[in-house]
Amino acid sequence: MESLEENNESEFSLSSIKHEGVVSKINPNGYIISLKGNFNCEGCKAQSACGVSESNDKEIEVFEPNVSFSLNEPVTVSLKKELGLKAVFWAYVFPFILMMVTLVIASSFLPEWLAGILSILVLVPYYLMLLIFNNKFKKAFKVSILKYN
Repeated sequence: MESLEENNESEFSLSSIKHEGVVSKINPNGYIISLKGNFNCEGCKAQSACGVSESNDKEIEVFEPNVSFSLNEPVTVSLKKELGLKAVFWAYVFPFILMMVTLVIASSFLPEWLAGILSILVLVPYYLMLLIFNNKFKKAFKVSILKYN
């Protein structure tokens, strides 16, 4: 029985990104976790695009209604690796592709300077859409909190 639990735990750790943190605020909807630096960032392929690995001052909001934590309690924040890569795609890769496609198409019909401005301005509706669908992204990119071991 123990080996089955160990296999499940090692499977979970291999398929997820974990960061150590501390509960810094408690809201009615969830918890604000202050993240510490993480040694897992060194081996991550998305390290250069991820903002978590750059600084120790990152905070993340986590919704865990079924679990209770106290203020300043050490916790481990976990996110599935494939969700982390999807988050990097939607935050960095897709906007870049959108901007470059707009630049190439607009430069065929407009002067270069106007095509450049248009390619930058196309990001405004994109980020507004992300803001509008913020709750859907929070549900899709579910971050879980574990008691620190």
